[in-house]
Order: sequence, then structure tokens, then C-alpha cells
Amino acid sequence: MSKLISFAVPCYNSAEYMKQSIMSIVNGGEDVEIIIVDDGSKDDTLKIAKELEAEYPTIIKVVHQENGGHGDAVNTGLKNSTGKYFKVVDSDDKLGKNALVEVISFLKRVEEEGKNLDLLICNYVYDKVGEKHKKVMRYKRAMPNGRFFSWSDKIKLKESQYILMHSVIYRTEMLRKCKLELPKHTFYVDNIFVFHPLPYVQNMYYLDVNLYKYYIGREDQSVNEKVMISRLDQQIRVTKIMIDSYLNRPMDTPVRCSKYMAHYLDMMMCVSSILCILSGEDENLKKKEELWNHLKEKDIKLYKKLRHSFLGIGMNLPGKAGRSLSVKGYKVMQKIFKFN
Repeated sequence: MSKLISFAVPCYNSAEYMKQSIMSIVNGGEDVEIIIVDDGSKDDTLKIAKELEAEYPTIIKVVHQENGGHGDAVNTGLKNSTGKYFKVVDSDDKLGKNALVEVISFLKRVEEEGKNLDLLICNYVYDKVGEKHKKVMRYKRAMPNGRFFSWSDKIKLKESQYILMHSVIYRTEMLRKCKLELPKHTFYVDNIFVFHPLPYVQNMYYLDVNLYKYYIGREDQSVNEKVMISRLDQQIRVTKIMIDSYLNRPMDTPVRCSKYMAHYLDMMMCVSSILCILSGEDENLKKKEELWNHLKEKDIKLYKKLRHSFLGIGMNLPGKAGRSLSVKGYKVMQKIFKFN
């Protein structure tokens, strides 16, 4: 039987923390399907996954594959899902119990009433090690609350309110329809996961619950600043893929959707640029210039739009002093929004 919602949990050497993540999803009961994708782990990840599968055979299924990276594990999760809806949960994160119950109850009502829902958006929490106050990222004032809406409605997302993988639940059929396929052996593909399907989204709903608890603090974590700089080429690759996705979006993409996608690209260009600057290496500064030139060659109109945006100007201040100001601005935002 198909499930209401499938959760893909990509795991690579996750033995130390994966059980806590998976058990937080098990709280959803028989309405959920948990697809644990062991991405060629070398520790006890597969063993723990199999033990959990044996304990919850109607909820959990395990898929083992040769290492293909986070994106390929998400692809595998999507291919093996039977749920009406689909969400990715990283193996070191978890879901709030009461929030999950509320999400499932809402999705059941949607199905019972025969309504079409392509994208459900929920809040997420930055659970940062050493921080007593957990930053909650809400969308309450950014989009209609308590009703279905579409791109024709006004969506007022601030700089800190990007729709991220932590906040989205997509309709599975729609993800397959838009032919979502994430690249192998590449980090930061969660941005592509959110970005690429947006033109295919017709009906959305914002549920004001703190569903996803996004853990930040491990030294080897992909969003650790030093790790991100070491994987700069992958960050740039993802940004270029998103540029292509934007330029090849369907002709009938709603205007507000296109504007939001350009806004999202503005953020991606900023992230890639600041990482190049933070590295302090001439080679990476050249990569920053190459990225902006790549955008210019692809679409001069989009280049001008992003280059002359607030973020674009801030990331391209001239000289060493300009780069220093860019870093200071980034550090201020980092303290306010608790990312990395």
C-alpha cells in the first residue's frame, strides 16, 4: 500500500547519530514511510538501518547503494518512495513530534477533501551547538497563512526567509513530473532540490509549525565554514546548475515564481562569492570572477539584475578593503541568523 508521506534519510557513516533522527520520524506511525538510503557507508550505518527495518517493517525500508553522494541518495529515496508526499531528512537532524503529528493530520484532510497540494511549507529551527536560544525560521508574515495560495498571491520573503530543503514537503508526483535529478558526488544539492521544481508548483500552503530541527555544530558537517571553502568547486557547480535551471524554466512559469527564483540565485551567487573571499586565496578570487563572467555570458539581463542587487554590490566591492567590508557584512548576518 502507498503511504501518505515518504521520508528519505540519506546516510553516509551516520552510525553515531542516525537512530535519533529516524526515531523522530517513526513518531508519525503507519502514515509514514522511511527510506533509509545507505550511501556506501564504511561504519555500522547499514547494520543499524537493517535493525530498525526489522523492528519497524511496515514503516522502514533500507536501500543500500555504492557511494554516490547526498544528491544521489536523495534520487534513490525518490525512486523508491510510495508516499503521496516526499520530504528529505538528513541523518543528523530530526523532526518535532507534535509538529509531525499536525503535518500528518493536515495532509490527511487535504486528501480527504480532494484538494491539490504541490508544496507544503513549514518552519524550521536552527539547533546550533552551544546556543541556548534556538533560532526559528518562520514564514508567517511572508506568505498567506491558513489557506491555499499560488504564485499569483503576494509572497514577501525577506533575505533570511528563503525556502530551503528543511522547510519543504513536495508532492511526489510533481517531483517526478519535473524530472528532478540531483548530481552525484556533489554537496549543497539541497538548493537544486528546492529550486528546480518551483515552476511546476501550482498550489501551496504554509503551516505554522516548527517541524524540522536543523542541527549545526559538527566539525565535519557540510555547512561548516572551513568545509564549505574546501568544497568551493562543488558550491560553484551547484550555482551554475541552478542558473541553467532558471534559464531553461518552462515558458509558462508565473512571473512571481521567476522573480523569486532570481532572488534565490542572488543568494546563491552571494554564498559562492563570500566563500571565495573568505578563503583569502587568489585562485579562489579568480573563481569568483569566473562565476560572474559565466552568468554574464549565459544571460546579460540576469547578470545585470544580480550584479547590481544589494548582495551583488556587497560581494563585488573593489580591492582588499572592499573584500574586508564584504566579510564584515557576512559575519553580522551570520550572528543574526545563526547559520554555519
